[in-house]
Amino acid sequence: MFDIVAIGEALIDFAPSGRNEMGNPLYCQNPGGAPANVLAMASILGSKTSFIGKVGDDSFGHFLKKAIENAGVDTKGLIVSRKQNTTLAFVSLSETGDRSFSFYRDRTADVMLEEKEIDESILKGTKIFHFGSVSMTAEPSLSATLYAVKKAKEYGSTISFDPNYRPLLWKCREEAKEIITKAVGMCDILKVSDEELLLITDTSDLRKGSEILKSMGPKIVIVTMGENGSYIRTDDYEKKYDAYKVPVVDTTGAGDAFVGAFLNSLLKLDILTGKTLSLQPSAWDDIMRFCNAAGSLTTTQKGAIPAMPGKEKIDSFIKPNIED
Repeated sequence: MFDIVAIGEALIDFAPSGRNEMGNPLYCQNPGGAPANVLAMASILGSKTSFIGKVGDDSFGHFLKKAIENAGVDTKGLIVSRKQNTTLAFVSLSETGDRSFSFYRDRTADVMLEEKEIDESILKGTKIFHFGSVSMTAEPSLSATLYAVKKAKEYGSTISFDPNYRPLLWKCREEAKEIITKAVGMCDILKVSDEELLLITDTSDLRKGSEILKSMGPKIVIVTMGENGSYIRTDDYEKKYDAYKVPVVDTTGAGDAFVGAFLNSLLKLDILTGKTLSLQPSAWDDIMRFCNAAGSLTTTQKGAIPAMPGKEKIDSFIKPNIED
C-alpha cells in the first residue's frame, strides 16, 4: 500500500551547463518529468510512493529508473521498453531562470504506455493518486491515464491533478483546454499555474478563476504564480501567500516540489477521508509556507529532482523568513 502513486512521463531534462572552448552550449543530463518529480519530493519528505510510466531500454531510461529509485520512489509500475526510446527535453533558461522546453517525443516510450501495462495492484489502497496532462497529449497514454484515474477512484483514492501545460505538446490550445477541463472534473485536489488558470477559465482573476475551477469538482484549488506567490481556495477558506525571495538559477521542478510537499503535508495531517478537506487557517498557513519554501529552494539549483530540498533544509529556511 502506497501513500502516493503517480502516472505519467519520466524523461531526461537536458539543462544548460555553460559553453565549451568553441562557444557552443553544453547540456547537463538531469532526471525529469512532472509526476516523477512530485513523487521524488514527497518521498524525500517521508511519503511512500510509486511511479507508473514507461521509459526506453537505453542509457537514458536506465538513468531515470535509477534516479527515481534513489529518490526513494518505487518503480514496480515503470515499464522499460525495447521498442521505444526514452523521451528527451532540452531546457532553455532566460536571464531570470525561467525555462522553456524543446521536446523529442514522437512516439517515444512515455507516450506509448498502454492501459494493459498498468499494474492495478499498485493502485489498490493508495491514499493519493496524482496525474498531469502531459500523458494526455496523445494515445495510447491518454487512455492509459484515464483508465488509471478511473480505477484509483474506484479503489477510494483521493485524486490530485496538476495540468503542467506544455503548449508545444498539444495540437492546439482548444484541444488542451478541452482535455484538461475534463481532468479537472475528475480530481479532488487541483494545482494550476497562473497560465493554466487563464487557459481553463478565461480569466486571470484569482478569486473569480478559482471559483470557476472549484465549481467543476475539486475540493481544493491551488494557483502557483512563481515569484508572485501562491493562492489556495477550499470550501471554507481562501488566501494568497507571498513567495520567498531567493537567488533563482533554474525554475524547473519548482511547481512539482510544491505539489509533492503539499500532498505529503495532507497525508501527515490525515484529513483525506473527510468530505471537505478542511483545516484551520493556521494549519493552511503552515502548509502553504512550507510548500512555497520547497518550491523556492528548488529554484536555487539546476535540475528538478537533484535540487529538491529535505525537510530540515526547508524548516531552517522558513524560520528566519517568518521571524523577519
